[in-house]
Amino acid sequence: MNKTNGLVLLVAGTLVSGLASAQAPYVAPRNIWGQPDLQGVWNFSSNVPMQRPEQYGEREFMTDDEIASMRARLAERDAASDQAVPSSDPNSPGGYNDFWVESAGLTDRIRTSHIIYPPNGRYPARVQGSPIQFGGLGDDVPGTRPVRFTVGGIAKTGPEDRGLSERCIVGFNDGPPFSPSLYNNNAQLFQHRDTAVILTEMIHNARIVPLDDRPPLPDEIRQWSGDARGYYDGDTLVVVSTNFTDMAAALEPFGIAEDKVLTERFTRVDDFTVEYEWTLEAPSTFTDRITAVVPMTKVAGQLYEYACHEGNYGMVNILRGERMEERRAMEDGN
Repeated sequence: MNKTNGLVLLVAGTLVSGLASAQAPYVAPRNIWGQPDLQGVWNFSSNVPMQRPEQYGEREFMTDDEIASMRARLAERDAASDQAVPSSDPNSPGGYNDFWVESAGLTDRIRTSHIIYPPNGRYPARVQGSPIQFGGLGDDVPGTRPVRFTVGGIAKTGPEDRGLSERCIVGFNDGPPFSPSLYNNNAQLFQHRDTAVILTEMIHNARIVPLDDRPPLPDEIRQWSGDARGYYDGDTLVVVSTNFTDMAAALEPFGIAEDKVLTERFTRVDDFTVEYEWTLEAPSTFTDRITAVVPMTKVAGQLYEYACHEGNYGMVNILRGERMEERRAMEDGN
């Protein structure tokens, strides 16, 4: 072999090797039990909507021009919007302003929606007669107990009239499933030989996930976050949850969670990202299943205590204020 041919082969071999290396699938590091290492704090904030705007049809990803336009809109919004969410009550200070909003950084590959099934990226049709309750930061929305949404309320007669997050029961982003929202979009994953733990920052809920073959809870035992069982499928932690309470929505603010089956898949796709995919089956609420994908980004820090101010002080003040309004109305003869 002459030097020229040898050099060509060396360069060609190097290029082929480099291409193979670049295209090789990511293999997650392992912990001491040989499981894919998912431990750490992960952030699931996002600027992508849960449902796909109809203009995109069945297209899952945005184009470069659409991404540039989105960046411009977000920059304009951030520069101009610092006012609190308004209320029709002139005495109300309103809701949160943008100081509290946690926005995700935009990458060069952005989905048009988190929902990937149904193919149009939107919620499937609801089952006729299934309940729906919308809460919010504005005025109360008249309705009946139980209150299945998390923010706002239906009245101020008692604490049961307020949303679940105002009662410090369930955070408005931790579900399950996780749903990116205003702030505290953080979760910490712990792993042991036969157990995984999913700790959410908001309202500090810890879901303990057995990885062994123990039987599920009896059907009559119901929990806010369901009864979880897990296993590993290659580089993926799969968590299947049932036994949800009928006091919660199947998927806020739709339906009742009593027959909900939630399958979550945590897959580490690179050193800094876990792909979080969930599939919801709720036959009494939706006519089809829903699957969504939410990226979770590694956080170089720790979770902090979420001291639920609403439950500690806000609830007392809300109810006390309403009793004062009632007293004044009686004194005025109204």
